[in-house]
Amino acid sequence: MDATSTSTSSKVEPESKLSASLKSRHLTMMSIAGVIGGALFVGSGSVIHSAGPAAILAYLAGGILVVLIMRMLGEMATSSPDTGSFSTYAERAIGRWAGFTIGWLYWWFWVILMAWEAYVAGKILHGWFPSISVNVFVLATTLVLISVNFFNVKHYGEFEFWFALIKVVAIICFLVVCGLAVANLWPTGEVHGISNLTAQGFMPNGVEAVVVAMLGVMFAFLGAEIVTIAAAESKNPSEQIVKATNSVVWRVCLFYVGSIFLIVALVPWNDPLMGQSGYGSYRRTLELLGIPGAEFVMNFVVLTSVSSCLISAHYTASRMLFSLSTRGDAPSFFKITRAGTGVPVFAIIGSCSVAVFVALINFSDTLRPKDVLDVLMNTTGMIALLVYLVIAFSQLKMRRKLEAEGKEIRLKMWLFPWLTYLVIVFIIGCLVTMAFVPDYQVLVFSTGAAAAIVALMGVFMHVRAARQLKG
Repeated sequence: MDATSTSTSSKVEPESKLSASLKSRHLTMMSIAGVIGGALFVGSGSVIHSAGPAAILAYLAGGILVVLIMRMLGEMATSSPDTGSFSTYAERAIGRWAGFTIGWLYWWFWVILMAWEAYVAGKILHGWFPSISVNVFVLATTLVLISVNFFNVKHYGEFEFWFALIKVVAIICFLVVCGLAVANLWPTGEVHGISNLTAQGFMPNGVEAVVVAMLGVMFAFLGAEIVTIAAAESKNPSEQIVKATNSVVWRVCLFYVGSIFLIVALVPWNDPLMGQSGYGSYRRTLELLGIPGAEFVMNFVVLTSVSSCLISAHYTASRMLFSLSTRGDAPSFFKITRAGTGVPVFAIIGSCSVAVFVALINFSDTLRPKDVLDVLMNTTGMIALLVYLVIAFSQLKMRRKLEAEGKEIRLKMWLFPWLTYLVIVFIIGCLVTMAFVPDYQVLVFSTGAAAAIVALMGVFMHVRAARQLKG
């Protein structure tokens, strides 16, 4: 047999390696803007309306939690950068079933969020162009934005860089304007100073309202961990993760706690429009400050934000699916990458197909879009806390493994293991509390049921695989 026939008959394995095309500035902007979304621009209004000025404490508590979680995740990620991030670390530290479960739940969260973000974008665009159906905008938005991830990852990095830059610039401008108003230096508007901070009581609805608000705002920070996934596609992942982890403190303080402080200082917490669904605290603040076109400006910022989130959600879901496949926890074809670009095409298609399907349901008269999305979103409600809990348990075990192996730990969790234990107790306490709060019971039991089903599937699959190997 000659060399030609040998070459022809031999089986060529498809590529399953991601590229390293993300630049430092891409990851820097991702880390800065990763926690900025509609939950801040719009959702914070309802939090303030229910908790009063003490909403600051709710966001501060949520911010402290995410800072600690990112520190734990950063410790593991700098020691072993991986596209699967906490899912991979959970498999190594807790067991394969844990990595399988949290990986698939995380994938499900971002896939469903893609459809939700597309729905929000469609509503905004329909408001600007009422002659075109919301459903058309939803489908068009989904298809156009997800196309970015079919190209080299550097294109995703560029899109996310500029979208994130718009969000960051918007927040900085907001902070400057509100800061001037608080200092009585803003020339127009109805509100100045900080009188609203305590005028009607700092905690008008009591401690319980603040606790309930805190339980809700913790989910606003999910997305900070994406940089540990994306860093695996950069040339120096450990260095990028260190930068992102160290900067999370000032990001949370400036963007969330700083914004909320200025809003509650300027706007009465019981302003009816603050509690109106979809109105937004940023928009209401700008209106009271006499900013012309506040509605259009904030709609543009929110549209940019949800577009950014949709692209990031698609990217994150596809990489998690790729990672699950490389570990044998998803069909093997999901780990195939396109030659030359390192793009996991089948993982991208698999992730976006679910979102497109949900978007297509919007065309059905019998299944109203919001009803469908609400039901699906309920199954993702507690995933953020489950992710945080898995990260904490994984770090607890991984630290000891790393120390036993004598490996250098570049970024260490503070006050280990006591602070890690405290985080675990806090998260479990939150989950238990939510089970008794009517507003969260549906989310707790829906997500709990979904998690139990996925975990049982993981255990069953891995037990069967182990038996087949023995057989």
